[in-house]
Amino acid sequence: LRARLPSWLPHQAVNYGLDLQGGSYLMLEVDLPAVQKEKAEGLLSDMTAALRKAGISFRDTEAKGDTVRLTVTDSGRYAEAKSLVQNLNPVMSASFTGSNRQYALTEPGGGTLVLKQTPAYAEQTRQQILEQSVNVVRRRIDELGTREPSITVQQPDRIAVEVPGLSDPARLKEILGKTAKMTFQLVDMNADQNAKTPPIGDEILPMMNQTAPKGAPQQTYILHRRIMVSGERLVDASAGFDSRTGSPAIQLRFDSIGARQFGDTTKANVGKPFATVLDKQIIQVANINEPILGGSAQITGSFSAEYANNIALLMRSGALPAPLNIIEERTVGAELGADSIKAGKVSAVAGLALVALFMVLRYGLFGIFADLALTLNLILLLAALTPLATLTLPGIAGIVLTLGMAVDANVLIFERIREEQRNGRGMLGAIDAGFKRAMATIFDANATHLIAALTLFELAQGPVKGFAVALFLGIITSFFTSVVVTRLIVITWLNIARPRTLTV
Repeated sequence: LRARLPSWLPHQAVNYGLDLQGGSYLMLEVDLPAVQKEKAEGLLSDMTAALRKAGISFRDTEAKGDTVRLTVTDSGRYAEAKSLVQNLNPVMSASFTGSNRQYALTEPGGGTLVLKQTPAYAEQTRQQILEQSVNVVRRRIDELGTREPSITVQQPDRIAVEVPGLSDPARLKEILGKTAKMTFQLVDMNADQNAKTPPIGDEILPMMNQTAPKGAPQQTYILHRRIMVSGERLVDASAGFDSRTGSPAIQLRFDSIGARQFGDTTKANVGKPFATVLDKQIIQVANINEPILGGSAQITGSFSAEYANNIALLMRSGALPAPLNIIEERTVGAELGADSIKAGKVSAVAGLALVALFMVLRYGLFGIFADLALTLNLILLLAALTPLATLTLPGIAGIVLTLGMAVDANVLIFERIREEQRNGRGMLGAIDAGFKRAMATIFDANATHLIAALTLFELAQGPVKGFAVALFLGIITSFFTSVVVTRLIVITWLNIARPRTLTV
């Protein structure tokens, strides 16, 4: 039916939620301690580099959790070292006061300096990481072509993901389980590549090889920790094939800064091996034969075309600011959804029919007017739900409840008209007074319902929030139809029929 509608008419249908359509559900936990550790290691690296450059000796360096510790052995230059360390301690705002530093500096004695993340910075980091994670998760799911996913934050560090219509969550878990943090680092040619412990400033990373048999020993490389080019400088990534070998490849394109960094690195290190690293796993190690100045690069390796496509998808959507751990997984079958939809339709139609019948039996012609407004209310409510929300089973319950509550205002108006007639008012006077005097009560009743719906939406999670959305929209549409539309219908009837008596 929608396909036959003219192009200028709306074509969007109501989107079914997970409980109606079936699909996959994942509960993800953001690994905030990993972020704290990474930030602490980065700060420690900056501190040791600055002290070496200044020629100040130190020992006992440690980055553990959210705390950085080192001991200055040159007591004569302790004040200078402390000043260098504090200058490297970032600030939380534009105000360069000590209270706004990200890390609190303490001095236990013996030349030791300890920097610990402040509670304010920890909370700021948590909020930023959650917001960034939700955005990246949404982009990755959108890349899969899945429509209308539901992604909600559940405090303090969890993200609930519902993907209707996706019956196999295997690829979803693969896509969301990778941080996708890509870096380009140089191989340390002066280090013994077979060593078990890396030199200071280096790290040992394994080589990714999809074609190797399971359980085979992994090849490793010792790389400089310094990141020459970050994956944040990528503007596009696509999967393809190497024109020379025909093997799967990933085509990369950098922004202007990334292109300059990549060009400078390859120009200064011709003949040296250059590693492409994804989530602490080496994808490729290639010798730099000549400077690469165009801002584009290609990654080839021992991976499949599907893996190349997944990696390109991850790179396009951006890196997660923190690892996501899957702590709960559910798959909902479509059969339950079909039964729920059928039951929801029956309950909605039955509720509408019974309410309509009651209004006709109770108020006669005015009951028919109320039923017309009630039908329009249902149409407006579905129209509002279509672009704003995903319909769930609790949402259907909210719709049915709205149908029952929608005629409350009409009942108040019609009873007030009856009362005005009993007090001796004429036909037009009774109608006008009935609508005006019932308005205050109607407004108060709908206001209290709105407060309850907003409270549910703010405090609840999951299904209850879907119920709150349907209830909130239903209150607004029912107020409009009960007051404005019903009055318009009554006035139109008076102008056309011009009755001499009024029976409500």
